[in-house]
Amino acid sequence: PDRLHAREREMGVIRQFLREYVCGRRPGSLYVSGAPGTGKTACLSRILLDCKDELAGSKTIVLNCMSLSSPQGGVFPAMAQQLGPPACGQPEEAAPAAALPAQGAVNGPWGWWAELGLTWAPPPLPRSLLVLDELDQLESKGQDVLYTLFEWPRLPGSRLVLVGLANALDLTDRSLARLGARTDGSPRLLHFPPYTREQLTAILQERLGQGGGGGGPSQHWGCPCRGSRSARHSGLTLLRRAVEVVELEVRSQTLLKPLPGGE
Repeated sequence: PDRLHAREREMGVIRQFLREYVCGRRPGSLYVSGAPGTGKTACLSRILLDCKDELAGSKTIVLNCMSLSSPQGGVFPAMAQQLGPPACGQPEEAAPAAALPAQGAVNGPWGWWAELGLTWAPPPLPRSLLVLDELDQLESKGQDVLYTLFEWPRLPGSRLVLVGLANALDLTDRSLARLGARTDGSPRLLHFPPYTREQLTAILQERLGQGGGGGGPSQHWGCPCRGSRSARHSGLTLLRRAVEVVELEVRSQTLLKPLPGGE
């Protein structure tokens, strides 16, 4: 959607973070939390689209960790694939395997490089914005991958800005307690709270108005935001489906059609 209702504050925080760190050419990290359906991914997607020109000086990598074939070990190869061959080194830059950067070196956590059978040293990571949705999919027993990712922007010479999104409010405190031991180790935190009843009503009224349904949800079905939590959930599910049907009907009506009498 072009406009995300009741998320102006959260979008402002994300924009300010990107301008301060990505546009300001500073490494850093931001952890965005919130229950499913609170608009985390939609807001960030909208901001990345709106700020495309401002972010043009950096390489933007967006990954959904749930779609990785091997979440714990696949995030770094997926990054390399998006960076492309020129950024990942070439065979003619051959170097002994022993010369590969160690875990936590300035070039970043390239420990998986040798595991892929690559014998040439990777060059430094370009200035990059890494966005990881469904970040909690990277959790493991020792949290090695998550620690590596969040500590990467703090390495000397790092040029990485990390934005992670997940549902859990306490992921960094619960699973990454070691980050808090350093004054500069913890990421910035942003929480998306659940929508209030009034906000949900306004969103539904706006969506129905855009779909050409006329009126609002309370006019046609009664307000779905009243009653028990389970009742509100059921009502919102039905209304969401109704809105989708209306939008499909409107799209079909706006398609170009042959003029009467035309070929």
